[in-house]
Amino acid sequence: MASHELLRDVGLFDARAPRYTSYPPANHFAGGVGPDQVASWLESIPSGTRVSLYAHIPYCRRLCWFCACRTQGTTTDRPLIPYLAQLKSELALVGRHLRPDVEVAAIHLGGGTPTILPPAMLAELCDALNTFRPLARDLAFSVEIDPTEIDRPRLDVLAAAGMTRASIGVQDFDETVQEAIGRAQGYQLTRDVVEMIRATGVSSLNMDMLYGLPHQTRARMTDTVQKILSLSPDRLALYGYAHVPWMAKRQVLIDANALPGSEERLDLFEAAARMFAWDGYEPIGIDHFARPDDPLATAAREGRMRRNFQGYTEDGADVLIGLGASAISRYPQGYAQNSSKSSAYAMAVKKGSLATERGHAFSADDLLRSDMIERLMCRFDLDLPAIASAHGLPVPEVSRLAEPLRRRFADWIEERDGTLRLVRSPRLIARMAAQAIDAYAMPEGRHSRAL
Repeated sequence: MASHELLRDVGLFDARAPRYTSYPPANHFAGGVGPDQVASWLESIPSGTRVSLYAHIPYCRRLCWFCACRTQGTTTDRPLIPYLAQLKSELALVGRHLRPDVEVAAIHLGGGTPTILPPAMLAELCDALNTFRPLARDLAFSVEIDPTEIDRPRLDVLAAAGMTRASIGVQDFDETVQEAIGRAQGYQLTRDVVEMIRATGVSSLNMDMLYGLPHQTRARMTDTVQKILSLSPDRLALYGYAHVPWMAKRQVLIDANALPGSEERLDLFEAAARMFAWDGYEPIGIDHFARPDDPLATAAREGRMRRNFQGYTEDGADVLIGLGASAISRYPQGYAQNSSKSSAYAMAVKKGSLATERGHAFSADDLLRSDMIERLMCRFDLDLPAIASAHGLPVPEVSRLAEPLRRRFADWIEERDGTLRLVRSPRLIARMAAQAIDAYAMPEGRHSRAL
């Protein structure tokens, strides 16, 4: 680990950069991609292709102040009934353009709060997804679960539908921190839900926590990590809180003066990371940790790990079909995002149209830089001859794109046998290194902190 002084010199503590869950980042999507183009992209998917499905449920019983996701609050099930019907209608619309023998390799229910759906509606959604196309033998079926919005009947539905991994958001167990972010969730409740999940036979448990929250201290972080480790999750995500009130209006409820500074954020991250390592977790990418036998750890060791809108994943499918308001799809030709407003999404589906509102069609340069950025974010290196071969280009042309990286991080990289490797604090500087490859640079103030 480089010293704070060296990290300060390279600009880490002041830097802001995209998280690179897509390239270009979603804030560069525009209106040039619409329903007709997406229909043609769906129709071009060859027989036998493995695809992933993502269903977005934007509703929550409570709106946590720290959250920057596309969500809306509801105290009743009233809006859920038409929304489920819309999801099923959209799935049918997608099916009209998709060959019947593609294979579903992964299903992910996200939000929002997918488990806000009552058992009968949850079963209806799972059945629609499971019968959409043939399921792969190694299907990965993951669900985001809010411990305050789950019970045994809903878990039984998910287990019966084939859920293989449950993902629980913890953020922080300290009551002072929870009060400051509008999210009350006790350790005892979370432990009870974990025990329920395991009692249903679900094989994998993921937990998310945040560093950089208001009033977080090393002592509070240590206590939260100890409690998380007592629950023995298979994998962990340690995300940096992104304070972006210009994008997520509810974040104005968070006292910015109570947020830890950049160097304090680093101390919090390092304290948690050390505890995860002591407990046997392997570091994965910039912010994940996993048991050595977890599929994500295996994929990372074998160089198969990918990065998408869910973060790091072992899902190797080239097609991700997003369903629901604001959901994003990725095709070999580009990205497509549905209307973010539930009303506009509903209107499009009601008219019998795909709900695409904006997106981005890839150029050859996009695909090349995307590959380079994903390699930096997943492996912390660039094998220039391999990249050149994959894109049918001469090595010098690919090497030229890496020149800004060489100049900016001369003391942080090693170049040997055509491979550039981040050799000092790679987890901390990977986003900044990727930004050196990015052709869509924006003013730094429009992104979250790089740390």
